[in-house]
Amino acid sequence: MKRVVITGAGTINALGHSVPETLHAMREGHCGIGELEFRDVERLAIRIGGQVRGFEAEGRFNRQQMSLYDRFTQFTLTAAKEAIDQSGLNFHGELAAKSGVVLGTAGGGVSTWDENYRSVYEEGKNRVHPFVVPKLMNNAAASHVSMEHNLKGPSFTVSTACASSNHAMAQAFSMVRSGMAPVMVTGGSESMLCFGGVKAWEGLRVMSKDACRPFSANRNGMVQGEGAGIFVFEEMEHAKARGAEILCEVAGFAMSSDASDIVMPSKQGAARAMAGALADARINPGDVGYINAHGTGTAANDKTECAAVADVFGRHADSLMISSTKSMHGHLIGGTGAVELLACIMALRDGVIAPTIGYEEPDPECALDVVPNEAREAKVDVVLSNAFAFGGLNAVLALRKV
Repeated sequence: MKRVVITGAGTINALGHSVPETLHAMREGHCGIGELEFRDVERLAIRIGGQVRGFEAEGRFNRQQMSLYDRFTQFTLTAAKEAIDQSGLNFHGELAAKSGVVLGTAGGGVSTWDENYRSVYEEGKNRVHPFVVPKLMNNAAASHVSMEHNLKGPSFTVSTACASSNHAMAQAFSMVRSGMAPVMVTGGSESMLCFGGVKAWEGLRVMSKDACRPFSANRNGMVQGEGAGIFVFEEMEHAKARGAEILCEVAGFAMSSDASDIVMPSKQGAARAMAGALADARINPGDVGYINAHGTGTAANDKTECAAVADVFGRHADSLMISSTKSMHGHLIGGTGAVELLACIMALRDGVIAPTIGYEEPDPECALDVVPNEAREAKVDVVLSNAFAFGGLNAVLALRKV
């Protein structure tokens, strides 16, 4: 099997409009969560989120493109350009024919759904724009990335709620590792921060009205975010042959299903996914230095994840650092694992562990080193990135320093 490395990264999220901005914010423990600003926000009980501020789509895309690009697609194309530019790749000939795109999203064009439901049901209009369907479909972002960058190989979208990005990146990794594709553009995006998107989540009663405090005893729920994280996964020898800068190696992955409850997480399912990723990467548990946790800030998720970590790592769990960057950028649902992968790369390349901000009170059920409130300098060679979704669908990636 071939070895797989990351040679490009791009993002836009509540912490920054680029990778350097985002990593700086993570190092400083900045919080991108604030008051939401959109139509009818006053009708919501939940009015905070990790909203992308200062993003002027009209300055990036022309009028025809705007008619085709939902906000989640705009984010994806923005992040994809940064990632591919960093990689230095130009897709043409055989490379273009074999390289593709696998992206994750849970909601796809939620803003487009929201706008057009309002138009038809509230305003009484009998027609919608002819491009509504291609604008809202979940595969829109993947399709537009393939067209923009001439990627003619396997391209599709994965939708597994909060694990969508990790599942997508796992598929991209498998394709490169198997030799099916030399390069895959992968990651995920989400933009549910509109009236209908937030109103639906309110019904679950898992949302916080004031802050995201993962692992803290006084946590009171998750906070939504939006944005995208996109990466270039490349076969290692291909990258070396062209002198590419390698950010890190994707060493392994695993997926599992709880097969138990549609919303309540299972310790056993999460543990199987983590243990499976270690086995796939042929990594000993004691070699892992950092875990980027799913860490939503809900009581059920946090304590279940900590219990699963303790089961998999045994005594080494006490030596592990585990943090949730959702405390800073919010929960991007289907796009969240992709933005969180940036914290994993920062840990491996820069020796900086992103903190769990908002931590106020120790919780005996989360008695691990959660890197509270301030980033930490530490040398780590192996990290895990966890994603555990509603429906009991779990996906864990293992990454290694090169």
